[in-house]
Amino acid sequence: MSTDARALPMTVPADGLPARVRIHEVGARDGLQNEQEVVPTEVKAEFIRRLAVAGLTTIEATSFVHPKWVPQLADAEQLFPMLGDIADVGDVALPVLVPNERGLDRALALGARGIAVFGSATETFAARNLNRTVDESLAMFAPVVARAKAESVHVRGYLSMCFGDPWEGAVPVPQVVRVAKALMDLGCDELSLGDTIGVATPGHVTALLTGLNEAGVATDVIGVHFHDTYGQALSNTLAALQHGVSTVDASAGGLGGCPYAKSATGNLATEDLVWMLDGLGIETGVDLDELTATSVWLAGHLGRPSPSRTVRALSHKEQ
Repeated sequence: MSTDARALPMTVPADGLPARVRIHEVGARDGLQNEQEVVPTEVKAEFIRRLAVAGLTTIEATSFVHPKWVPQLADAEQLFPMLGDIADVGDVALPVLVPNERGLDRALALGARGIAVFGSATETFAARNLNRTVDESLAMFAPVVARAKAESVHVRGYLSMCFGDPWEGAVPVPQVVRVAKALMDLGCDELSLGDTIGVATPGHVTALLTGLNEAGVATDVIGVHFHDTYGQALSNTLAALQHGVSTVDASAGGLGGCPYAKSATGNLATEDLVWMLDGLGIETGVDLDELTATSVWLAGHLGRPSPSRTVRALSHKEQ
């Protein structure tokens, strides 16, 4: 890679955007859970170490769900203890997904200090993903959140299908706001709005964020989680940044999807996000070259090229 090539992108700040964005890296969990083949535990651990070296400070490590539902992450008990040396590369949080109290027990037993619960804004996805109604899933999360908070564990609430559902179609903003507010009222520290099938557009993003603010959910506790199914992930992210959001979920190399929503393609690629944020002069703490090398390395293990346009451009080859 030439010096001239990495003089780009030229930094041209825009008014009204956050000075810094925290990237919530989901590649090791949301990305790898959608792989057809199980990735070896040692490769997962090395992937997370490399992400930390690249400067990512929030890396979602794994999920403590039943192996029958997500066999790709069945090694959570083996993986998490292998990540103790991550602290040597900086102040890195390693949150994990837990579906219920049993998952919380497993996570706490291994010393997890951050967890996430995963709800749905729509009834059909709640039934297919959680085998419960929306309100029944909230009731299931209540003791999980309460116990985690009692242990001083940080709790993130994921809400999926916030912008559209493959079975129900359009999801009204008030419907999403109601469930999001209920999730936060359980005691979650932050809320991640999921565009699970990638159908959001910028105006829709702004409308939902405004609706949440009007319901009492502050912008500074909101993160956004976009999929790039229709090529809208970066434009939707920019709309969120213009609203004041400063936490953005992304997946190294653009890995991921959703095993319960077959129309969901990859997450917003972390490299594509960092390229845009670098150009806007927004700090992330992420070394884009190091991150790109990590995604190229993982693509080699997965046996296919990274879908990230930035990875392909910076690696100067068709992988």
